[in-house]
Parts: sequence; C-alpha cells; structure tokens
Amino acid sequence: MTGTDVQKEAEDSGPSGYAAARLRLLTEEARSGPPRRAALADLTDEWLTGLFAAGAEGLRGASLVAVGGYGRGELSPRSDLDLLLLHDGADTKAVAALADRIWYPVWDLGLDLDHSVRTPAEARKTAGEDLKVQLGLLDARHIAGDLGLTASLRTAVLADWRNQAPKRLPELQELCAERADRQGELQYLLEPDLKEARGGLRDATALRAVAASWLADAPREGLADARRRLLDVRDALHLTTGRATDRLALQEQDQVAAELGLLDADTLLRQVYEAARLVSYASDVTWREVGRVLRSRAVRPRLRAMLGGGKPAGERSPLAEGVVEQDGEVVLARAARPERDPVLPLRAAAAAAQAGLPLSLHAVRRLAATVRPVPTPWPAEAREQLVTLLGSGRPTIEVWEALEVEGLITRLLPDWERVRCRPQRNAVHLWTVDRHLIETAVRASEFTRRVSRPDLLLVAALLHDIGKGWPGDHSVAGEIIAKDVAARIGFDRHDVTVVATLVRHHLLLIDTATRRDLEDPATVRSVAEAVGSQGTLELLHALTEADALATGPAAWSSWRGSLVADLVKRVSAVLAGDAPDDPEEAAPTAEQERLALEAAATGSPVLSLRAQTEPPAGQEPSGDPEPLGVELLIAVPDQPGVLPAVAGVLAMHRLTVRTAELRSLHLPDGVDGSVLLLDWRVAAEYGSLPQAARLRSDLVRALDGSLDIAGRLAERDAAYPRRRGVVAPAARVSVHPAASRLATVIEVRSQDAPGLLFRIGRALEDASVRVRSAHVSTLGANAVDAFYVTGPEGAPLPGDEAESVARKLQETLRG
Repeated sequence: MTGTDVQKEAEDSGPSGYAAARLRLLTEEARSGPPRRAALADLTDEWLTGLFAAGAEGLRGASLVAVGGYGRGELSPRSDLDLLLLHDGADTKAVAALADRIWYPVWDLGLDLDHSVRTPAEARKTAGEDLKVQLGLLDARHIAGDLGLTASLRTAVLADWRNQAPKRLPELQELCAERADRQGELQYLLEPDLKEARGGLRDATALRAVAASWLADAPREGLADARRRLLDVRDALHLTTGRATDRLALQEQDQVAAELGLLDADTLLRQVYEAARLVSYASDVTWREVGRVLRSRAVRPRLRAMLGGGKPAGERSPLAEGVVEQDGEVVLARAARPERDPVLPLRAAAAAAQAGLPLSLHAVRRLAATVRPVPTPWPAEAREQLVTLLGSGRPTIEVWEALEVEGLITRLLPDWERVRCRPQRNAVHLWTVDRHLIETAVRASEFTRRVSRPDLLLVAALLHDIGKGWPGDHSVAGEIIAKDVAARIGFDRHDVTVVATLVRHHLLLIDTATRRDLEDPATVRSVAEAVGSQGTLELLHALTEADALATGPAAWSSWRGSLVADLVKRVSAVLAGDAPDDPEEAAPTAEQERLALEAAATGSPVLSLRAQTEPPAGQEPSGDPEPLGVELLIAVPDQPGVLPAVAGVLAMHRLTVRTAELRSLHLPDGVDGSVLLLDWRVAAEYGSLPQAARLRSDLVRALDGSLDIAGRLAERDAAYPRRRGVVAPAARVSVHPAASRLATVIEVRSQDAPGLLFRIGRALEDASVRVRSAHVSTLGANAVDAFYVTGPEGAPLPGDEAESVARKLQETLRG
C-alpha cells in the first residue's frame, strides 16, 4: 500500500481508519527512518485536517498548528502530538467546541496529547514567560484552517525570539546544563536517555533554536546525520517496547539492534555514542560562540580597552610556533602552513591544553583538511607535544575531543579506531574505553612528580587498555599494540620495552595486592621478575592508581591504596640493587676541549650552536638523520652564578631547554684554571633562534652583573599576564642521600615554564651551594632535574643542611 493509499484509508474511515493505517505504516518493513517519520506526520495531518474540517464548519479565524517534534514532521511510533488550536478570539464558544471535536478522538485512540487553545497574543505572552513553550513554537507548522493566522504567529514568534535572544539564549544554555547534570552524558551511559541526556535529541533541538536566533550557528557537518541516527534508535525502541520511552534500557538493546539490522547491542551503543559525541561537541562550539557574541555586544571594544577590561577584540597572542590565542580560542597563526608542518596539530593541541583554552573549530577543520601525516617514526618534537598534551590535566579532554570529532586522533594513532566509543559493560566503569584512556592520562598527570619518566607514564596511561578493541586478553593484545605505537612515535628500544611492560602488567599490582598473600616471598618475587626494575615499578605504581581513579569511585579506596603501597615496598626491597651510581665522567669531545681551552685562555665564555640529530628509534644512524633541535655548547671559566646566568639568558631569548648537562672539565696539564662545560639542547618557543654572538654578549653581561635578568623576565611576565591554563601538580623537591658518594643529589620535578631553570639556579646560588653537575630533561610539560651539589669545600652537604636547601628551593618554586 502506498502512502497515498494509507492517507485515503484514514480519510475514509475516521479514527478507526486512521488507527489501521497507522498500524500498517509502522509495520511496513520497507519503510523506516526519516521516510516513515514523515509519512506518519503526513498521515496524522490528514486525519486531524478531517477532524478540524468537521468541527469548524462555519467558523472563521481559527487554525490547527503542530508544534515541537510534530511541528518538525518527526513523529516516532509512540510520540505524543503537540497541538495548538489558534483563534482570533471572536467566537470562543465555537472554538471550545472545536477543541473537543479534535482532542477527544485523539484521546480515544490512546495517543498522548499536549494541547493548548490560544489567541496569537496569548501564545506570544505565554512564550515570553515559558522558554519551553517558545522553543516549541519555533517549529510551528500549519495543519488546517486559517493559514494567514498561522503564518502571522510564526512571523511574530521568530521576531520575538530574535529580539529577545541576548536574554533567552543564556536561559536556554542554563536549561541545557541543568538537564545534563540530571541525566548525564549520553555518549557514556550504559542505559542512556536518548532525549534528555547531554548530546541527545533535546540538545539537537536547542541548536536549531540558536540557529533561528541568527546570533550564532552550530557546525552543520554531520549534525543532521547524528540527529537522524538518534531518532532512528528511538523509533526502534518504541516499536520493540510498545511504549513511549526514550531510555535505552539494557534488556531492550539486543532487540533494538536487531530492529535496526545491527550486529549486536555493542554496535548499537557505539552508533549512539558517536552521534551523541558529535551533538555534544557541536553544542560546546555553539555555546562558546554565543558567549563570544554576547560579550562583544555588551561592551564596545574601544570602551573596554579604555577601562582596562582586556585586550582589544581580535588581538592575537602567540602561544607556540604557528599557534596563537584570539578571542579566547586557540587558532592558527596567519603564517602557519599545515600542509608543510605535520607536527602542527599536536603543537596546537598541546598549546591549547596548556593554556586551558579550546581549539577553534575553524583551526581543527583546517588542520584535518590540509595537514600531512607525521613521519614514522615521529620527530622528537611530535612526541614531546603529545606528552605535553597528555600531561595538561583536565583541559586535555576538551582538546582531545575536538581532534577526535574531526578524525585527527585516528590519523595520528590508527589503533585508536578500535576503542573509539567502545562501551564497557561493567558497572564499575563510568566511561567508554577511549574516554577512560584519556581520563587515566589526566589522572596520571597528577602523579608526574612521583616518577622519573613522566613521559612514559603518560603514554602508558593512554595505551593501557588499547587491547580492548581486540579479541582475547586485552593486556596481552595491548602489549603488542603498545610496542608498535611506542616505536612509531619515536621512543627508543628500552623505552618501548618499558611502555609495553606497563601495558602488559597494568593490572598486576592491584590484582596481586588484593588477591594474593603478600607474606609469601614467592608472590613478591614473581612481581619483581615481571616488573624488572625500580624505574618500571615506580611507573607501574603510579599507573595503577591513575587507572583505578579513572575507572570510577568503586575501583579505588584507601584500603586498596595501602595494599598496593605495601606490595610496592616489598617488591622494591627485592629490586634494591638498582640504586644509581655516581655519574660517569665522560671524556670531552674535540669540540668541547677546544671551547674549554679558549674559555680558559680568554677568561670569558665561548659557545657554539649546531644542529643535533639522532637516528630513529631502533635503527642505526643513516645518511639523513632526523633533526632534533639545536645543541648549545658553552664553556665558562668556573665561577659563581653560571647556571642561573645561562638559564636566564636563554629564557630572555624564549629558548626552551629540552635537555641540559653541566659539569666541570679537567684541563690538560699546564693549563691553569677550571672550566664549566654546559651541553644543552634548546629550541625556540616560536620564531627563529637568536645569533650565537648575541647570546654570548648577553651571557657576558649576565655574568658581570650588568644585565638584570630577573627584572627583564618580570617585565615580560607583567606585559603578558599568565593565562588561567592548566593547574599543574605542585613542584616536588627531594634529596637522595645514597645516590652519590661525592655530592648531594637534589632532584626537582616540576611543571616546565619559562625561566624555571633560572629560578632553580638562583635559589641554589642563594643557598651558597656549588653545583658540581646538573642533569636536566624536559619531558613534555614536565621538568625532571637532578643537581649534584656540594658545600664551599667541595664535600657533600650534611643531611639537615641538604633538607634545608631542598625546602627553600621548594618554597621558591611555589612562590
């Protein structure tokens, strides 16, 4: 039977004919999705038109109007009918009789009805008082009666909405936020409400309302398809349950999947989650744009600048090479060339997360459309930017989702596709697999001060459940994938092995601590054999806690934490032979010796800048090695203040220190004096590197006291106020008395920041200790620095004095 035949049957047979035609339409296997919803709306229009015509004979100035979902022509099998009987107020008694002639047949069929009888003025007044009514009227559609009356109301309602948008849109945003708090996020719930949860059909309708205001618009790409998929699932839910429900209960999911022709309930949930994720992202982008427009309307830019209310609109502030901040978002610099810079997506993402700012939609889409693939293995900068992004805490989530929606994550990490939007049918888990992995990285970022290799911790956190996209034991499958991913992103063989070990054994500590006898030496030895080293144990301990905290409140407790800590202590005792020895005194290279002799002869610093390279991970050096940055070699006659002077000059020139070594060089016999050698790898934050001659000139002035580094850095900080950015864990300063026989080792683990090494060096100088050697490494956004210090006589510091220096240094870094 065709759609026309169905409508004719409804017209000819009255309510019973409509019921039969409706049933026939809903059971047609050949029709589903948007065509069926539209056909059901058309069928219902024809029936209601007949009811209106029969009851309105001789009545003028009245019309029947569909609003809400029915107004949009989207009727699911059990949808209620949202109807407005509109009239001009001339004959209220006749209108009341007409209403009865329409409402009662609808009720007699057992259909849910949301109805009202109003004049245009009453409808506009009610809409002005009730936001939900106004939203429903935005989708008003004429069914029967006086078309001019309906058209006039539609025009007036849209005009009211646009005029009142600056007031009503914040109300709508608050309404959406309150609903999200009550219902949760659709893209993570095991039994989601398709309509009310965040990212559901209500939010999709809200985006239509924002677009109707002409104040802002949602990103359209994919949004209509996401909405269609959610409506299709709701249709199938109504048909399989026979109820007007929007909650996709566990016991219904297999039937709904079958109704939609899907493989299983997990496939169904993945489709729902993907649609909800797109709606949620579109909502975030849209409400951000609404806020920007309303702020710009509230105060004129010139007046805001005069009153000191912020930067003039449109001003760009650099964040990283090719990346700037504009209007509270991270955008690409005008000179950025994504097609020539494959690391730009990671650099932009890391800069956005560190600044606590969203990536603009335009920037992400431009990157997705034009950027080239990252070479394999990744360049060192790409790896460092990934680690920085993962270590940025909560802001990482929003930035990661922006990349995810535009497909950039799976292009960077192809294995991510198997865990994307994958449900976890376990009441303990709050999140899908992919979101759990990001949540674990966020939790791990809080523990970066506890480990010597925060980069390995963060990457292992990202990958620890990556095997859940494959059959079998996810830890075993994950180990294989983690090896491949770690090598692809450029870690060396040793680091690849550590990451793979962490993924393979990420459940080892919690399972052993809660299920085995820790008094049995065999239990502890088996864990020690699996872990292999103190460094890996340290990382595994942090990963275990991060994983549990990211799972949900039921997965971690103080009791579980104490059991794991006890196990770690026992395993550490078994592995106790791994304490670090004194750093070896490497013989200087010819270049280093040449610079040292020149510094000794001239009594002033000398330096050289040259490109530094290394072969890809696991490969021998080739004829075309990968550039890693610039190696800065400095030789300086031994004197106080060298470390803060060099670090301060580099900070002034906006040079990032990635690694740094400082040590004394023994000069050849017959050469007087002592020389300090600094071998550092640096990179420009943005722009080009300064000339070596200018660096040397500033270094000479810094050492003789004529260059006020602290003052210059303070002026720059004042000119560029610190952004809210990421809230990093507090710096941790510790003393390792057993790490060296010749010096006291003070270790600093902190968030990397411009001038950090300068502040540390100056604090150590103020404490009257001599830095015998320094070993500095920047791992993403984390600095892990070890300083071998002695007293003025060259001996290790007494225990109480060492602790005092560490406390003062920690206070300095907190200030």
